[in-house]
Formats: sequence, structure tokens, C-alpha cells
Amino acid sequence: MPRAEWVPEGTDTTRPNAARVYDYYLGGSHNFAVDRQMARQAIAMWPDLPAIMRANRAFLRRSVQYLAEHGVTRFLDIGSGIPTFGAVHEVAREVRPGARVVYVDNDPVAVAHSRAILGDDPLTAVVQTDLRDTETLLGHPAVAGLLDAGEPVGLMMVAILHFVQDADAPHALVRRLAAALPPGSALALSHASLEGRPDQAESHQGLYARTPTPLTMRSHDQVLAFFDGFDLVEPGLVYLSEWRPDDPSTVGDHPERMVGLAGVGWRR
Repeated sequence: MPRAEWVPEGTDTTRPNAARVYDYYLGGSHNFAVDRQMARQAIAMWPDLPAIMRANRAFLRRSVQYLAEHGVTRFLDIGSGIPTFGAVHEVAREVRPGARVVYVDNDPVAVAHSRAILGDDPLTAVVQTDLRDTETLLGHPAVAGLLDAGEPVGLMMVAILHFVQDADAPHALVRRLAAALPPGSALALSHASLEGRPDQAESHQGLYARTPTPLTMRSHDQVLAFFDGFDLVEPGLVYLSEWRPDDPSTVGDHPERMVGLAGVGWRR
């Protein structure tokens, strides 16, 4: 079968990939049979997964909208994945037509597809680098240019830090990134939690152990610690569907089933 145009040369199609599995959950088409097989296996074990992924994407939309409404016109989206629905620049420009966005991901498929979508958009850039290499990330011309202007930046870390293992010191990574943000900047973050469905956590982490990006689900206090140096906005660090819902009636009686925790904070 010929290689699709959006698939870079040398892409390993024999192992599932977290970005492509996420794309499948959202109803996208940029995934392979191995990704769909893993996703279906995961859904069989945990039927709420597609709803959780959609809730996470909805948090991304609401948090970008909130920041744009509060004056943020520059966004740094780390772990941006494949922008299947409602990418940051699309949401931000509904409020701030001149919003600038730099997308960062270490996955070549996600980066290639993002570049194809964005084309020659002068207000966006796509950077391929690893979050764990903060020196290279912050030194990239597109990222440095976004930060050096001195205007507030919305640092988006949505569903990415649970792919950073404890051995890689994720809290220290966030502190280094936060230190580079201009005054008035903000952090929007979501993270898979151990606490909503502890009965599912071990098996789900086991599935992701098969991918190049193993999953580390963390407690409420561990996720809250990422916001050190930030003032959380109401309602604080809560389950995905609880963070400023468009319609409070959609939260339901069991928001803990949406096991991701989410919050937004302004840098002190």
C-alpha cells in the first residue's frame, strides 16, 4: 500500500503512537491500524475513554477562550499532537484575530500534519522537539521570538505531562518553562489522574507501556504542584468537565469519571 502524503518517510507504523491513538479517539483519520487496535482494546477495557478524550479537548477550547478573553494573544502549545478539531489558533482567533501560536511536539507525524494544515500561516509555527529538552525548546527561534516580545503567553500543557516519567523530573521542567514566561502569562494544564477511577489506572498505564510514550497517572496533589508560582483561577484544579463548563448541567453526577484534572493559573 502506498504511503499516505501526511506520513513522513521512516515512520514506524508497527507500534501504536499516543498522538495517533488520541486522534482516533477524537474521530480523526490520521492513525494506523495498530493505533486503532490499541484504542479499541483500551475502549473495551474502559468504555468512557472516548468521552474522556473529548472532555479533554473541550477543556483545551474553554481554556484558550478564557485566556484570549483576558487579553492573551500569544500561545505556546506543548505536546500539541495532531490538531484534528479546534486547534489553539482557531479557538484563539475567534476572540483575538491576530493571535500567534507556536505548536511544539516531538512526534514526527503530528509535526508533519500540523505543518501541512497551517501551510504558510505567518502567525503560527510548528516546532519538533522534546519537552524534556527545555534548553533546545526555549532556544528555538520560533519559541524565543514568541517569548522575547514580552507580551503575556498562554502556556498550554494539555494532556502532555502524564507522558513525562518521574525520572525526567516533570515538575522541574514546568518550573524552567514558567521562568521563561513574560509577566502576566498563564499556564493551562490537564493531566490524567489516579483518583477518579483507580480501578482502571493500572491496566490503562499498562497499555501505554507498549508505546514509545508510557503513561504516568498522578494524584491531585502531584498535579497541583505543577502550578507552584501560579495563582489558580476559579474553580481551581478540578475534573475536566468541571472547569468552567459552557452549560453546568452537562457536568453530570459523576465528574470523577472524566479522570483528567484540569486548571488554569496566572503567573505571579
